[in-house]
Amino acid sequence: MSEHEQTIRRYWQCAEERDWVGFAAVLSPDAVYDMSQTRERVIGRDDYVKFNVDYPGDWHLSVRRVVADERGGASWLDFTVGTETMTGISFFTFDDDGLVAAVDDFWPEPYEQPARSDVVERY
Repeated sequence: MSEHEQTIRRYWQCAEERDWVGFAAVLSPDAVYDMSQTRERVIGRDDYVKFNVDYPGDWHLSVRRVVADERGGASWLDFTVGTETMTGISFFTFDDDGLVAAVDDFWPEPYEQPARSDVVERY
């Protein structure tokens, strides 16, 4: 497992455990968080930690997959608030010290597929 993959997994582990000291430890001081779906941006480690501490609801997450290389990485997770489960896809950029410099979050909403060719399998 690469160092960046380990860092991404640690990032999510700390978030799930509400270990905000550990979460902050993997972030660059100038970390930038972008969520284009809601057009939100948080700049700086301290504000990004606060954003997560203040996130409403009794949320939980589980990581499905992490891929990473020397340039960055991505994760796919299930995020649950109450009875609603959402899919989260996050892209990570790292600084020269191996800390998370940027996170671009995407939360695709499920929708009912239109009728398609019989070669498409529904699951």
